Amino acid sequence: MRIEGIILIGIYFSGTGNTRHCVTEFVKQFSGKNVVASIEEADVLSRLAQQEIVVFGYPVYFSNTPRIVKDFITGNEENFRGKKVFIIATLGLFSGDGAGCAARLFKKAGAEIVGGLHLMMPDSTCDVKMMKKTHEENLSRIAETDKKIALAAQSLKNGKPPHEGLSFINHAGGLLGQRLWFRGKTASYKSKPDVNTVKCTGCGKCEGLCPMKNLSMENGKAAGHDRCTLCYRCVASCPAKALTILGKEVHEQWRMAVDN
Repeated sequence: MRIEGIILIGIYFSGTGNTRHCVTEFVKQFSGKNVVASIEEADVLSRLAQQEIVVFGYPVYFSNTPRIVKDFITGNEENFRGKKVFIIATLGLFSGDGAGCAARLFKKAGAEIVGGLHLMMPDSTCDVKMMKKTHEENLSRIAETDKKIALAAQSLKNGKPPHEGLSFINHAGGLLGQRLWFRGKTASYKSKPDVNTVKCTGCGKCEGLCPMKNLSMENGKAAGHDRCTLCYRCVASCPAKALTILGKEVHEQWRMAVDN
C-alpha cells in the first residue's frame, strides 16, 4: 500500500546532531517538509498528536536505546497508541537490533511498527579513540548515509519500507554481540561526566546543553551528577575539553550541531 502524500512527523533524540540530521533528511525526502521535533521540546506531544505516522530516531548505545529515550517512550505510551512508527537508529559501528529495541517498547504501547532503518554516522564518543575517522572520512560516511536515507524514504512512500534491526536474528545479534555484556551501561542513568577541574574554565556551556539538567556550576567549576544518559553533547561542546564519560581524554569533538 502506497502512503505517498501523507505528511508525517519526525521525532528524535540527538546528542551531537547525527540523529537530528538523519531524521530531518528522511522527513524532507519523504514529504518535502521539515516537520521534526526533539523529545526535549515542550510541545512535542501536541505535535505528535496531529500525525498518523511517526519517524522516530535515536542513537544506539551498546546495542541499546539511551535511557532518556526509553523513559520518553514508556512515560508517554498513550500518545503512541494506534500510531504507525518507522524507527531510525543511528550508530557508529554495529547494532544487531538497534531499531528493534525501541520497536519492542512501541509495540507494548500499542503502536504499529512499519519499518526500521540503521544508519552509520560519525562516532560521537569523543573520549574513545578506537573508532575515530578523519574529517574527510566522516563527510564521506554522511554522504553515503544520505543516499541510503533517500532510498528508504522512497521505499516507505511505495509501501515497502526497510525492516532493518527488527527480526529475531537481529535481536539475537544485538543481544549476544553487545547487550548482554554491556547491559549495565544503559540500564540506568550514570554518575557522569567526569570533570577535569584543572582544565574547566567555568564557562557554563555544558550546564545549558545537558538534556538531563545533570550538570551544574559549583565553586566556578562544572560538576556532574547522577542523571547522565551518555549522549556526549557536553563532551563534544566543551571549549576546554574538560569533560569525559567513558575515557579519560578527549580525542575528537565531533558534532553536527551543539544543540538538540
